[in-house]
Amino acid sequence: MEYTLKNKKLTVVFESKGATLHSIKDNDGVEYLWEGNPEYWSGQAPVLFPICGSIRDDKAQIGNRKQTNMPRHGVVRKKEFKCVEQTENSILFEIESNEEMLAQYPYEFKLGINYILEGKKITTRYIIENKDKEIMPFQIGGHPGFHCPLYKEESYEDYELVFEQKETCTVPTPVTETGLIDMEHRSEFLKDTDTLPLKHDLFSVDAVILDQLKSRAVTLKSKKHNKGIRIDFNQFPYLILWSTAKEADFVALEPWIGLSTCSDEGDKFEEKRNIQYAQAGEVKEYEFHINIL
Repeated sequence: MEYTLKNKKLTVVFESKGATLHSIKDNDGVEYLWEGNPEYWSGQAPVLFPICGSIRDDKAQIGNRKQTNMPRHGVVRKKEFKCVEQTENSILFEIESNEEMLAQYPYEFKLGINYILEGKKITTRYIIENKDKEIMPFQIGGHPGFHCPLYKEESYEDYELVFEQKETCTVPTPVTETGLIDMEHRSEFLKDTDTLPLKHDLFSVDAVILDQLKSRAVTLKSKKHNKGIRIDFNQFPYLILWSTAKEADFVALEPWIGLSTCSDEGDKFEEKRNIQYAQAGEVKEYEFHINIL
């Protein structure tokens, strides 16, 4: 089922399946969100919980001699959420663990996704409640894909990503066959620059995993006009850049709390990078912001 928030500047549509963004249009009718063309990628902005990316062989030891068995990006991204509240400028979706989820991830939880529209800013707020009796380890992340280019007469190469500050960093190597990350083999990526020109071959192997960024904001902008998108992700240590190897007209800008299982990690869930914890009955919140320029 679709739901809409609208103000004088933006019309934003949401889909209850996956509690995901479905459309972001400005008053000029420009669509910013990728439409989910299955020829390239059927997703649009999935919610990643309780893992970001993949775990080795989709399995890991977790908690007190338990096992988790999850597909890439976790257990909720294709599930039906319930809209529990809608106001003039916000909407709240919720989902609770069921038998199918508990067989994959052995903790009872409630996950809320709260979207807030203020002017040209869309806040995505994740609300994680541990309804179990044990401490609950988890990750969470966003995966929004944006049209690039925004206009048909433009090309992908007309766009660039501009970071909040100048960056010098290397990136690890994604392992496409497994979805995991080879941390031992890193490549130089940015060197004393705040600008990354976009080109399709950036994604010829797979995603670009920015795990050394100082910036907590990035802007997708055209060299030909002023329209664009800025993502602010202060609570998220990692930013993933991704598009398909098929040269699709989108780029995903993904704030992640954690990463896929890395080559220097074992198969115990709690040993993954930046694992978060919620005590029994505790509620944790994380948010990032999409700003339409």
